[in-house]
Amino acid sequence: MGEKREIIKEKLYGFICDDQYKPMRLKDIRFLLQVSDSDKKRVEDALNELISEGKITVTPKGKYKKLDDNLLVGTYIGNKKGFGFVRVEGIKEDFFIPAKYSMDAFHNDRVVICPEASSKTGKRMEAKIVNVLERGMTVVVGTFERQDGYGFVIPDNQKVADDIFINKKDTMSAMTGHKVVCQITNYGEKGKSPEGKIVEILGHVNDPSTDLLSVVRAYDIPMEYPEKVMNSLNDILDEVSPEELEGRTDFRDLLTVTIDGEDAKDLDDAISISYEDGIYTLGVHIADVSHYVTEKSPLDKEALKRGTSCYLIDSVIPMIPHKLSNGICSLNAGVDRLTLSCVMKINQKGKVIDHTVCEGVIHVDERMSYTNVQKILDRSDEEVLERYKHIISMCDLMFELSQIIRECRHKRGSIDFDVDETKIIVDENHKPVQIKAYDRNPATRIIEDFMLMANETIAEDYFWQQIPFEYRIHESPDPEKIDNLTVFLNNFGLFIRPSQDEVHPKELQKILKKIEGEPYEALISKMMLRSMKQARYSTECSGHFGLSCKYYCHFTSPIRRYPDLQIHRIIKENIHGQLDEKRIRHYERILPGVANDNSAKERRAEEAEREVIKLKEIEYMSEHIGENFAGVVSGVTSNYVFVELENTVEGAVSIAYMYDDCYYFHEELYAVIGEQSGKKYQLGDKVSIKVLRCDKIKKTIDFSFVDDNIEEAE
Repeated sequence: MGEKREIIKEKLYGFICDDQYKPMRLKDIRFLLQVSDSDKKRVEDALNELISEGKITVTPKGKYKKLDDNLLVGTYIGNKKGFGFVRVEGIKEDFFIPAKYSMDAFHNDRVVICPEASSKTGKRMEAKIVNVLERGMTVVVGTFERQDGYGFVIPDNQKVADDIFINKKDTMSAMTGHKVVCQITNYGEKGKSPEGKIVEILGHVNDPSTDLLSVVRAYDIPMEYPEKVMNSLNDILDEVSPEELEGRTDFRDLLTVTIDGEDAKDLDDAISISYEDGIYTLGVHIADVSHYVTEKSPLDKEALKRGTSCYLIDSVIPMIPHKLSNGICSLNAGVDRLTLSCVMKINQKGKVIDHTVCEGVIHVDERMSYTNVQKILDRSDEEVLERYKHIISMCDLMFELSQIIRECRHKRGSIDFDVDETKIIVDENHKPVQIKAYDRNPATRIIEDFMLMANETIAEDYFWQQIPFEYRIHESPDPEKIDNLTVFLNNFGLFIRPSQDEVHPKELQKILKKIEGEPYEALISKMMLRSMKQARYSTECSGHFGLSCKYYCHFTSPIRRYPDLQIHRIIKENIHGQLDEKRIRHYERILPGVANDNSAKERRAEEAEREVIKLKEIEYMSEHIGENFAGVVSGVTSNYVFVELENTVEGAVSIAYMYDDCYYFHEELYAVIGEQSGKKYQLGDKVSIKVLRCDKIKKTIDFSFVDDNIEEAE
C-alpha cells in the first residue's frame, strides 16, 4: 500500500512539473491520469504530501502547480505583536515576516513565502507570505470576555496575535473569566478580527482544576482511548501465563529490584547485579511492552498517535492504557513479568566487554524508592536498614558500579547539567501548596547511569549490525550560540577554547566543574543548556553531543515512550531471525516518519508540561503578593530583569518601574546600570524581591526589588 502511494506521488510530481501542463484542479489531474476510484484517496494524500514537502503548491483558486524556484514552504511561528517567523526545513535561520506581509497567517500554518532579495545582507532574512497552504490551528483555548451582545476569546497561546470575535449566538452562555475551547470559523482578513464559536467551557480561570484541562485541549493531547483500543484489552491477561515463558531466559532466581520515585506506578526497568573476578554483571531488564502492543494493532496506532506519556504535575496521560502501563507491563514486585533484557559484563574501568540481549522473565523482589536507597547508602535509618537488610550489599554494589560508569563518562567529556527541576506539590483540589527543586541524589544517579549504559550498548550493537534503527541524537551546538555563550562566560572570568571552530563537550564540562558551589552555578548551567540544540530521534546515528558518545538510543522506557517500543520490535525480530529483506525494507520506509513524529510528540508533551508548571507557579505566587523572597538575577534584557527564586520560580522586574534611577541596558555585561547611582543588577547577583502581581492570562509574575522605590503600575 505504502509503495503504491510512493509510485503515485512520483508520477504526480513529474506530471505537475511538466511545462506543457498549466496549473489544474484535482478533477483535471484525475481525468488526465485516468485515476481509478480506488486510487482517488491515494492521489489526494500524495498531493498533500508533495505540498507539505515544499515541492508543489496550490493556488488560491485550488489549482496545483510546481513551486516557483524563488518560493519556499515552511511553518509560520506567530507573535502577539503581529509579526512572525517562518521555519523552513533545511535552512538554519528562520525568516522574519513583518506584520504587513503576514497575510493573516495563524501560528503553525503551513505557508509559502517569497524571501526578500535584500534580506540576506541584513541581520535576519526577511520574507513575505504569498499563500497559506494549510491551517495549523482549528481551535484555540483561551479566556472569554463578554461584551454587550458579543464576546472575545483571549488566546492562551501567546503566538496567536489576535483575540477571537464570538457572536452572541455562539457563546454557549460563557461568562467573563471562563476558560473555553473556541473553534475558528474565520481566520480574519484585511484587518478584521478572526471569528469563532465556543464549543466547550472548561471552567473558570481561577479554578485550579481548569489549568490541566485547558493545556490538554490547547495542545490537542488525547485523553480518552477509543472504544476499539479499550476492547482490544479484553484479550490481554492480567498475569503472565506459562505458555508465554517458552523460549525466554529465566531471571527469576536473581535478586532483582526496581528503583523509582515514591509515586511512580509505571515501572519500566528493573536491575540485577553481581560481581566476580573483577567483572560486574549488570542486568537491565525492561518491560516487554511489544509483546502486548503489536505492530499495527489498535493499541499500537493509538500509542504512535500519543508518542509519549504526558506528566502534568499530579496527573499522567499515559501512552498506553492503565491496564498495561500500571498492570501487566509494569515491573511490579512479587509477580512474574516479561522483559527484554540487556545483560552487560563491565570491567573495573567501566567498559562493556560483552553483552547479551534476550527476551526474559523476571520476578522483582523489592520495589525500592530513591529515598530508601539513599538511606541505605548513608546508613541513616535503622528501620529502613532492617527492612531491606537482604539488599544492602546489592545497593552498595550498584553504587560502586555507578561511580565507575559515571567517572568513565566524565573522562570522555559527558556533560552533567545539574539544573534544578521544579517539583510542585498540590492538594486534592489541584491547588499548589508547595514549590521546590527536585531532590537529585546518588540513588537517582544509579538508575540514570545504568539506563544510559544500556542505551549506549544497544545503539552501538545495532549500528554495527547495519540494521534500520531509531537513534536518539544530539547535534553539536550552532557556532553562533557558542559565540554568545563565550561572551557571557567571559563576564565570570571563564573561557571556552574551541578546537577548529567547534567546541568539544569536555570544554563545557570543565566550566561546570570550575563553578561547582558558586552562587551563579545554576545560572551558568541553564545558559549553557540553552546554547545546546534539542535532542531528537533519527534513523542516522550521528552521536550525542551532551553525553559525548557516538552511539545512543532510547531503549529503557517503552511504557511511556514510543521510540523505545519501536526499537524493541526491531530487536525482537532480529533475535528471532525474522529481519528478512522485506522487513528491512519495511523499516527503512517507515522509520524516518516515525522518528520525526516521535520528536514532534515529545516536544508537544514537554511544552504542555512547562505550561502547566508555569500556570501553577503563577497560582502559587498569587497567594504571596506583597511578600519578600531571596533570589538570583537569571536574565537581563533592555526591558526586564529576571529573577529566579530559591524555589525555582522565575519572575521579572520591569525596568520602566525602577524609579530610584534611570537604568540602561549594558549588553556586554548582561546588566542594567543606573545612570546617576551606578547601581548595577547583573546576571548571578543575589537580590531580594517583593511579589507585585500575578496574571494567569498574560502568564506573568511581576517582582520589584525591595530596596527600590517602586510604585505599582495599574
